[in-house]
Amino acid sequence: MSRYSSVFKDESKLDINYVPQHLIHRKLQLNLLNQFFRFAVESPGRMTQRALIMGNIGTGKTVLAQHFGLNITKEAKERNINLHYVHINCRECKGSLFMILQRIITKFYPNFPRRGYSAEELLQALMQMLDEKDAYLILTLDELESLISNGGSDAIYNLSRIQEDRINAPKRLSLICILRQPEHLETLDPSTRSTLQRNIIRLENYSESQLEDILDDRVNLAFRDGTVPAQTMGLIAELGNSEGGNARYSIELLWRAGKYADASEIREVSPECVRNAVVSVYPVVRRDMIPEFSLHEKLFLLGVARHFKQTESAYVSMGEAEEAYALVCEEYGETQRGHTQLWKYVQALSVSGIIETMVSGVGQRGKTTLIGLSRVPASDLEQELVKVLSREGR
Repeated sequence: MSRYSSVFKDESKLDINYVPQHLIHRKLQLNLLNQFFRFAVESPGRMTQRALIMGNIGTGKTVLAQHFGLNITKEAKERNINLHYVHINCRECKGSLFMILQRIITKFYPNFPRRGYSAEELLQALMQMLDEKDAYLILTLDELESLISNGGSDAIYNLSRIQEDRINAPKRLSLICILRQPEHLETLDPSTRSTLQRNIIRLENYSESQLEDILDDRVNLAFRDGTVPAQTMGLIAELGNSEGGNARYSIELLWRAGKYADASEIREVSPECVRNAVVSVYPVVRRDMIPEFSLHEKLFLLGVARHFKQTESAYVSMGEAEEAYALVCEEYGETQRGHTQLWKYVQALSVSGIIETMVSGVGQRGKTTLIGLSRVPASDLEQELVKVLSREGR
């Protein structure tokens, strides 16, 4: 029997959903959130608030909001205030306000009927529930891009202005919205946009030295003493910095490098473990995202991947992508969707970060959407999509 002992002591501290007790290099932003929502524990019901957290992938937007949520609900409980924090990922709800509200309500009433209500009726039902329970809610809408793409201004407007119809009633619903890029706000009408831009918290990309501090903290939490040398952390921080200061990528790389050390039964996570891990970790696109896409999003993406395998160009036009998608639909015996639906797929896939889009410029006739694939090798993406489709019986 092997006497090898894992380099990990608690690898759950490297999980993407783990919320650390202390936020590294985000103290100012956390203090701002606390100040914006101080009323929730000092004078609940007298006002409502909205805040917008913006930053690139891996800058700590989600963990900042979740850390804040844990702290403020703990303080509220100590003061006997019935305050709830609910964190919803809009992409997981397919950008549907109905699904978002349904998920919130079932946290209060698990057996609430799933059919027979419109989104507007669910919102009114939520406010009634809060009244009945004398409760207050801070709702965080993560990956707001999905809700904007699917619901436009109306969904956000309804959420942010629901209190206006309750003039004499306690103010029970506040919002935190999380967004990557401000460009998405430009698609909203001015009134809705103004409600979100009142309190903005911008998270800058982490520097290489800041990533090292974050990694050092996670190493102390997750690994046995002496198993991760400084040169290994330095290499991971350098790689994370090259991906735009992406802490999420750096932490996933650290975890996978530890797995390579365990698989090789060596007693420390060497730089070679990191180099092996790099091959299997996509900087932005996680493999577990792919099964969440709809069937035709997968088929469209497969067509795009195959197109890029056969060309050296950096972008594919929307027309070329549609042709590649049509071939994939024929292969899989599926009726292809129309141009309008495909455009929605492109928007959704762009929001997820798996593709990039831009409008064609000088040197091309007319304007068309160009699709790029810079975050994952086309051959790897094709292989993963074929594997997922096969598992789904396609």
